[in-house]
Amino acid sequence: MRIRVSHLTTYRYEASPKSVIQTLRLTPRNHAGQYVVYWRIDVSADCRLAQQEDAFGNISHAFTADGPLNELKVFVEGEVETRDTQGLVAGAVERFPPSLFLRETPLTLADDAILSFAQEIRAAHADTLSALHAMTVRLNGDITYDTNPTGSNTTAAEAFSLRRGVCQDLTHIFIAACRSLAIPARYVGGHFHRSDGVTSQEAGHAWAEAFVPDLGWVAFDPTNGISATEAHVRVAIGLDYLGAAPVRGTRTGGGQETLTVAVNVDQAMRQSQN
Repeated sequence: MRIRVSHLTTYRYEASPKSVIQTLRLTPRNHAGQYVVYWRIDVSADCRLAQQEDAFGNISHAFTADGPLNELKVFVEGEVETRDTQGLVAGAVERFPPSLFLRETPLTLADDAILSFAQEIRAAHADTLSALHAMTVRLNGDITYDTNPTGSNTTAAEAFSLRRGVCQDLTHIFIAACRSLAIPARYVGGHFHRSDGVTSQEAGHAWAEAFVPDLGWVAFDPTNGISATEAHVRVAIGLDYLGAAPVRGTRTGGGQETLTVAVNVDQAMRQSQN
């Protein structure tokens, strides 16, 4: 499948900041399941984008924009060729051993309720892969998708208690449950092409990858109750959302800030060969 992605982030400031510093993790990499046909980033301010790789091997860009600024826009667009690998992740940049992804973070700390949930799933399934598939399906059924009650700082335990949240929350719960069972798991930020014809989205997508002995990393999307397919565009990984956040930064001055995000994910038409 060839997937076209556009992603517009707009900041509006009550008063002009003196400067804005941003780090972007918005650019996908090639691996066995995807090939980046083209990709570009535009920033509305007059600044230089500096490309580098972060600790996890994600492609990141950083820039500093000096005021006066009433508005700042970051626009990304590109096309990615994907294929279904049954969730298996191969050929990706791997900077660390899987054991690093057993490390707990404040967003993925398992409380007693998540521990009990994970242990119940594990007890019912003899092998790791079956347990992970069961966990994916259970979370999809147990957690109601709801954009209202949670935010970027909501922990896995809080979202699990609410039984509501967005893809970030379901992914954090999945990761917390996996790590409590000594299964390495990591956060994936990216995009998802919906099969229902809806292309406009308010944010990117998130899912998880868990390490399965004799298989390697396998991607699970609890929000949709499936393993990752050709509909998923993998952009960045981290221990949690903060390590894979598409846009993070700071500013000097500026008063109140308003942030809006508009994402469009659609299937692109392949050009015919003459």
